[in-house]
Amino acid sequence: MRKFFIYIILFMFSFFTNSISKSNTTAYDFKFNSIDKNSIIDLKDFENKVLIVVNVASRCGYTNQYSDLQELWDNYKNKGLVVIGIPSNNFKQEPASNKEIKEFCETNFSINFPMTEKTNVIGPNKHPFFSWARESFGISAVPKWNFHKIIVGKEGKIIDTFSSFTNPSSNKIKKIIDREIKS
Repeated sequence: MRKFFIYIILFMFSFFTNSISKSNTTAYDFKFNSIDKNSIIDLKDFENKVLIVVNVASRCGYTNQYSDLQELWDNYKNKGLVVIGIPSNNFKQEPASNKEIKEFCETNFSINFPMTEKTNVIGPNKHPFFSWARESFGISAVPKWNFHKIIVGKEGKIIDTFSSFTNPSSNKIKKIIDREIKS
């Protein structure tokens, strides 16, 4: 009987790990500088769309995921999905300048989804979006490596995260995108 109560308590608290937000802030409250610094990527412009925010790097073993991110963008952009690439050197695999990163992405992967300037995603100087992600969704929202995916639903709240191991074209990610776009 005692085990039963312990399981009940553990079960109850398992619902609170990723669903309690400490504020009414949403992803739409954040802005990034674009990779060419000529414009701002204001997430508010993407209200009522599904976002996939991915920290990227050109010298990573997962760099080929750029192709799959571009494919998602091509297949879903007219249905309500926005892919946002955030180059980061936090894991020492993106030493290039913004100009070099942009040229690399366009030349090697024909990237045309929105890309930010090189940005910190972890550490004391991380972009406020990543502080909010950790605060509102929990530790799984913190990038552990490059190509960490944060999926934001139409209401501006994080609905799931995926590590580098999960390919952007995986059925798990596509099912979430399809479900969220239809909601």
